[in-house]
Amino acid sequence: MSALEEHDPGMEDVVSFRRRARAWIRANLEPRSSVEFGTFVSDVPSDDDVFAAVTRDREVQRMLFDADLAGVCVPREYGGQGLSPAHQWALNEELVGYEYPVSLQSPTMATCAAVLLDFGTEEQKRRHIPAILKGEEIWVQFLSEPSGGSDVAGALTSAVRDGDEWVLNGSKVWTTGAWWSDWALCLARTNWDVPKHRGLTVFMLPIHQPGIEVHRIEMVNGNKEFCQEFLTDVRVPDGDRIGGVDQGWTVGVRWMFYERMAMGHNSPLITQPPTGGHVRFGAEMLAAAAHDAGRLDDPYARDLIGEAHMLELVGAALQRRISEGVASGRMSDQSASVGRLFSGVAATRFATIAFEIAGAAGAAWCGDDGAVARSGFDFVMRQLPAIAGGTTEMARNVISERVLGMPREQAFDRDVAFRDVPRGPAAHA
Repeated sequence: MSALEEHDPGMEDVVSFRRRARAWIRANLEPRSSVEFGTFVSDVPSDDDVFAAVTRDREVQRMLFDADLAGVCVPREYGGQGLSPAHQWALNEELVGYEYPVSLQSPTMATCAAVLLDFGTEEQKRRHIPAILKGEEIWVQFLSEPSGGSDVAGALTSAVRDGDEWVLNGSKVWTTGAWWSDWALCLARTNWDVPKHRGLTVFMLPIHQPGIEVHRIEMVNGNKEFCQEFLTDVRVPDGDRIGGVDQGWTVGVRWMFYERMAMGHNSPLITQPPTGGHVRFGAEMLAAAAHDAGRLDDPYARDLIGEAHMLELVGAALQRRISEGVASGRMSDQSASVGRLFSGVAATRFATIAFEIAGAAGAAWCGDDGAVARSGFDFVMRQLPAIAGGTTEMARNVISERVLGMPREQAFDRDVAFRDVPRGPAAHA
């Protein structure tokens, strides 16, 4: 049984928990509509604004911790509440219309903390999980690489043992918020003489240290939240290794499961409204856009808003079913890909609907266009939610092969030592 599935038999009932959470939220958190929440998809804030937002997120996370509302499904011995996914869902529903610690949800809680809880040593969990729950540590994933695309197992970042330490060299990319985060989970290659899946190891390391350069990547809308990291002779104590040597794929499979749960908004570790995440579109915002575009009475615009509302209702029901099904064992954990696929497709559709409602303002807008403004940028960026956190194409493969049992795609490097797999001339060890 996973650490996330171990609940206190004498736990507070969901109704009482919801009542307590509701009272605390209304007394302590600032009201925020979903329209106000910006994301790296649509916003281009200044660095000062980003730091201010992250600082506030840390404060709110600490407030939740002090109120016994942080880490709802995390075992009590690590600072959590030891409650069930139903309790977390109740908290998330009560957060609708209020601020929440956006920057600590994914990947800090949804993937990194989850991996630590499943594979970390007792010392590692006691050192880092409480710090995460208090908002003292924000974590990211050093997972994707410039040469690898979606082939996570093809990692070229190397880790060579040197006594009680490991020396890491390589590059990671598409790391959201690495420039203001604290720690990272890093997948590295420790064995080149076995097939690619068998020679990987996972480490944790502080980001801001000698040997790590963080370069920010400017996206098409001007946002610079994505980063690329260059690791040069970075020394990591063996005590900061997660899981066994060359057992990184075992960790990685669970890691990517948690990532799919996060992208599907059904992770039991995420504290955010049911429609929160990287994309802020929903029926509420689209109705505001139609109002500001003068199209609230337009039958076509109303049909589009109705479609968005339908997607929200179906998405919420689907994600809750997946979350409860996986937690209870009635559904395979591979079913998380169903939720991830739906969230990516729905997010893309939301952005398209907003662009259609905006009309001419989708191509050119000014400061007084209200909720319609920037819908053109959102439309250009609409595929991002279908790529980040594992592409929807990968989700379709997982669903077909591991949920529906269809034949697996042929792979020619499955039983070949990774050293012998053909790569570009600069990629050889």
